[in-house]
Amino acid sequence: MANILIIDDSDTVRTQLRNDLTQEGHTVFEAGDGLEGLKMLEGNAHSIELIFCDVNMPEMDGLTMCREVHKIPGLNTIPIFMLTTQTSADMKAEGKESGVVAWIVKPYERKKVINGVAKVLNRQATPVAG
Repeated sequence: MANILIIDDSDTVRTQLRNDLTQEGHTVFEAGDGLEGLKMLEGNAHSIELIFCDVNMPEMDGLTMCREVHKIPGLNTIPIFMLTTQTSADMKAEGKESGVVAWIVKPYERKKVINGVAKVLNRQATPVAG
């Protein structure tokens, strides 16, 4: 199974997503904002294979964090799922330009998240629809 980083300022969302992912056998790491998540990734302490990230967070928002991750060799191929309440087409387009492979609106459907993770980790995926 995979090492997955959840970056969200909501303890509730991180807990729910962590529980869903660990039930599927994944190892989960957590960060409370984009800056903290970026520091974890740059430290490369864990071989993160997938990132879940919120858009609206303190310190560094999710889209900025995505752009920063995709500037770093070795990290720029990590798939990113945006898990957010944001639904605007402009925001989704900005996410796609920032390297986001899936846009999932909160509250999310567990099955949709688990299936999307499986597709991306099995490298069979084209971008997952949001």
